[in-house]
Amino acid sequence: MTLIDFLGFSGAFLIGIILGLMGGGGSILTVPLLVYLLSYNPVVATAYSLFVVGMSSVVGIIQKHQEKLVDFKTGLAFSFPSFLAVYMSRRYVVPNIPDEIFSLNGFVLTKEMAIMVFFAIIMLLAAISMIKRKPKFDGPFKKQAYYKTFVQALVIGTITGLIGAGGGFLYVPALVLWAGLNMKNAVGTSLVIIAINSIIGFLGDLHTLDIDWEFLLSFTFLTILGILLGGYLSKYISNKKLKKGFGWFVMVMAIYIMIKEFS
Repeated sequence: MTLIDFLGFSGAFLIGIILGLMGGGGSILTVPLLVYLLSYNPVVATAYSLFVVGMSSVVGIIQKHQEKLVDFKTGLAFSFPSFLAVYMSRRYVVPNIPDEIFSLNGFVLTKEMAIMVFFAIIMLLAAISMIKRKPKFDGPFKKQAYYKTFVQALVIGTITGLIGAGGGFLYVPALVLWAGLNMKNAVGTSLVIIAINSIIGFLGDLHTLDIDWEFLLSFTFLTILGILLGGYLSKYISNKKLKKGFGWFVMVMAIYIMIKEFS
């Protein structure tokens, strides 16, 4: 095992710890780790990330279900349009993005560059959502018409499919504002959507990519071990302070990706 491989697998374990500590967020580092440290193509990296996120979310569902914080009915209802969008984007949209999107005065926007820049933008949004103080959503809720939720889930699913991240920072507020769940139940329920979306999105990639199963399963196994350790440590560490600090770290990473891609 080379030093790079060691650092990569150590990163997988660290991502798992972050996921276990905060219930989300760590998966957004999987793609940069695979691309910049382990030198995977962004398309392959987003596919691998979907698998890691999907398997990790299943572990999270088990943990949250034991705490009675998962609304399976709402999660499955929201999942249907979302996983359709994830699968279609991975199966048809990503493979058909041209390798060279456009060029202007010597600047060439490639497919790989576009994916990473879009990913960095989503990272920035995620960082802001973790840093800022979230409003309390207490009081009566009125569920919106399902067709609106259907369209919104299609949009979120498409974004999730393109960037290969879990999208919890998008699904949690959606479940609070549109389905009327409280924050804790929204976090637990979002894992159902994330797990289904990620696994089905990955299935879309099986038609177009050759998967290194030995690496992927090893990487995922270490991430899950990290989740179990993080879940244990979460009893002793302030989730609020940790999430804010991690938000700043994600913001720095997003800026780094932007600089690296445009330099």
